Amino acid sequence: MADPPHIESLGEHNYLVRVPEGEEIIEIRMHASPGVIGRLPADTDEHRLVEATATYLIERQRADDLPATLDLDDVAAAYDDYLTEIGSRLHQPESEGP
Repeated sequence: MADPPHIESLGEHNYLVRVPEGEEIIEIRMHASPGVIGRLPADTDEHRLVEATATYLIERQRADDLPATLDLDDVAAAYDDYLTEIGSRLHQPESEGP
């Protein structure tokens, strides 16, 4: 992935994720569900969690193949390694991301 996703907070645990995909910008609305946040360390930054999740998903499939709306509960249910992988990524210094 050449360019990282751009994350914009919409309030109430909702985010707009913009992902460059060729000539297009793909927009995905993501909900940082408190259930997932509660399963991660207490100091988890929600914005960084959404960014890491977007990167995690884009590593597995094209952004334009992802649903237009995602809830982190659904991501956790779909990928067995999601919480472990995201927890690991969030504890790396930001400059060392995946």
